[in-house]
Amino acid sequence: MSPLLQRRHLLGATLAGTALHHAGAFAQTGWPAKPVTMIVPFPAGGGTDAFARPLSAAFTRLSGKSLVIDNRGGAGGTLGASIAAKAQPDGYTLFMGAVHHSIAPAMYPKLDYDIEKDLIPLILVASVPQVLVVSPKRIPGNFQDFLKQVKSSPGKLNYGSAGGGTSHHLAGELFKQQTKTFITHIPYRGAGPALNDLIAGNVDMMFDGLGSSAAHIKGGRIKALMVAGARRNPAFPDVPCAAELGLPDYNVTTWYGVWAPKGTPADAQKAAIDEIRKAVNTDEAKAVWANQGAEFPDLSGNAFDSFVKGEIRKWAAVVKASGAKLD
Repeated sequence: MSPLLQRRHLLGATLAGTALHHAGAFAQTGWPAKPVTMIVPFPAGGGTDAFARPLSAAFTRLSGKSLVIDNRGGAGGTLGASIAAKAQPDGYTLFMGAVHHSIAPAMYPKLDYDIEKDLIPLILVASVPQVLVVSPKRIPGNFQDFLKQVKSSPGKLNYGSAGGGTSHHLAGELFKQQTKTFITHIPYRGAGPALNDLIAGNVDMMFDGLGSSAAHIKGGRIKALMVAGARRNPAFPDVPCAAELGLPDYNVTTWYGVWAPKGTPADAQKAAIDEIRKAVNTDEAKAVWANQGAEFPDLSGNAFDSFVKGEIRKWAAVVKASGAKLD
């Protein structure tokens, strides 16, 4: 090979190597280029975890980077939200909040974060209807029998909740407003203890997310009288919905969504939405969602933002009308 051809060959190889180097560098800067942390503002094993961990597993498998769950429970989920709102907005911290975070502004007057200003809504990942469940030991019959009993004996029956200001509590208050009834509220320190007491027959009823009640309904330990909303749930087709029972406006869901700290780069936001959407659409995640009676609404960006704002307004009105206060 002539000296001239040798120089051209060397130059071509150098340019090709440089191009490959830059292509590799570009690929490495694509999101996610390293593990992602997702703050879950409730203790491990709760309702949020039931969706966060299957999402984490599918995300990790598809993206090749870990989605690490960081449980930061406390103060009704507001502690974890506060930590997320103050996290470095580099695209590697996400926050999985829930319906409780649309209730919190009306219940906690001194929050040190603003969910509408300090966190960017990415995507709504699960929606589970609330269900009215009762102790078969204490409440016989169907929904109509139950309603007659409540109206004939105001305050005699009670319902358990995960605590003052939780979705369980306010779902009960909304029910009382719409049926013009009075049921005594018994707050617990978490949904688990309340549900355990319902199963034991120590409390009459509970307004619970269908996901956490599903196994106990199927096992006959508690009885479902009504599922919130305008249609029956496919997982429990024999349970009537609120609309067909004369409560067309009783539409209460326990929902879960993902946010990012304010300032997170737009390309990281988009990539996160895309990766989360892929993860939720895997067969393994779909099976988990279906087993808990959940749907994947797939609301993202502005649509999710509008949904959250609507929930904040709805629950603020319920709090004001009921006079609900923290325990």
